[in-house]
Amino acid sequence: MSNLSRRKFVSWMGAGAASSLILKGCLGNPPEQASTPSTTPPSTPATPAASGAVKGLETTKIVLGYIPIAESAPLIIAKEKGFWAKYGLTEATVSKQANWASARDNVVIGSERGGIDGGQWQMPMPHLISEGIITNGQKTPMFVLAQLVTHGNGIAIAGKNQGKGLGLKIADPDAIKGFPQREGRKFKAAHTFPNANQDFWIRYWLSASGIDPDRDIDLLTVPSAETVQGMRNGTMDAFSTGDPWPYRIVSDGIGFMAALTAQMWPFHPEEYLAVRADWVEKHPQATLALLQGVMEAQQWCDRPENRQELVEICSGRTYFNVPAAVLTPPFEGKYALGDGKPAVDDFKKGPLYWKDDRGSVSYPYQSHDLWFLTETMRWNFHGGAIADFDKARQLVKAVNREDLWREAAKAAGFTADVPEKTSRGVETFFDGKTFDPENPQAYLDSLAIKRA
Repeated sequence: MSNLSRRKFVSWMGAGAASSLILKGCLGNPPEQASTPSTTPPSTPATPAASGAVKGLETTKIVLGYIPIAESAPLIIAKEKGFWAKYGLTEATVSKQANWASARDNVVIGSERGGIDGGQWQMPMPHLISEGIITNGQKTPMFVLAQLVTHGNGIAIAGKNQGKGLGLKIADPDAIKGFPQREGRKFKAAHTFPNANQDFWIRYWLSASGIDPDRDIDLLTVPSAETVQGMRNGTMDAFSTGDPWPYRIVSDGIGFMAALTAQMWPFHPEEYLAVRADWVEKHPQATLALLQGVMEAQQWCDRPENRQELVEICSGRTYFNVPAAVLTPPFEGKYALGDGKPAVDDFKKGPLYWKDDRGSVSYPYQSHDLWFLTETMRWNFHGGAIADFDKARQLVKAVNREDLWREAAKAAGFTADVPEKTSRGVETFFDGKTFDPENPQAYLDSLAIKRA
């Protein structure tokens, strides 16, 4: 097993002694345990514990939080189809979180005090939690273990804005910039958590067309349901959102899609599996079992013949609690965009979990962590707490545990899908900008709108 102590978390872990001082007045709702009956169809029973179990497991338990969107599917499937049980994690639990803030607060609490050990995260939340940047200074070191998914997100626009050229490239930026003169207020857009994935996507989309998200519009953090209601009544104009919301917004006549993130950055990094560092260090063999179960779940999710069952499981009351018809189109890569745009019908434009046209989805490329931290620097989030690329690279090396992913993949026999490098290389965006992880400053310099 890799020597986990080499990460030298001594200074970070000192914060654990102050565990009784967790986030005064900032705790989220306690996690909701998925204890209701399984939604797995009777014809496909969960795989029983098998000979694939990792030897010497320190525990058979872990509590992982998730948000009921397509990104969480591998965690749900790892439990429902018995992949964790196969590797010995027979008591692994997935716990629905009320929102991202609750997930953040619950991972600081930890499962021993009623919270969670880790789970599904927008990026770079694990890095920010490790540094105490979004936890009132309470440092809770975390390890990024795998990427869960690519795609599955988009920019939704309220129906009142139809016919104004709001597509992948905004035809007339003044249609947004001129809102105060026409509407008596700024164009109002929202995401579900600040300074992370969905915030980054809408900021990139706007700024690529010359719209400053900090000055030309009002960009807010708003719960999904409130945002959609605002789009219905005309007080909210845009929403950076994940499946199944894009389908519902179009099919329910609430609005249309300006673009899918699959169009903005094909095969982009999306959400990740990350777990408290102290849990990983205490349970190295269980960490291997955790990863191997997720890997098998991701492979299962990517098989087109399994997508109908995936929909049936995830849509059930235990998990997403939405009609199966709402999840089916995105899981087939079918998106009606609306506003005169051609519909998308491409399996590879929907959520992918194990492999895509760039290689591995599951492997946590360090180069992708660096992009998220570069965007954090671009917008001067958190008062410049991440101020330079030396700091960013140090944080990536401390938090990203691609070495454990490699170890788990090799132990499970998935060697054909192990990337050769920790970098995926140069990334290209829809506006022609490129991010070279060997020279992130050049990318930052190329951006016209930024706070850095």
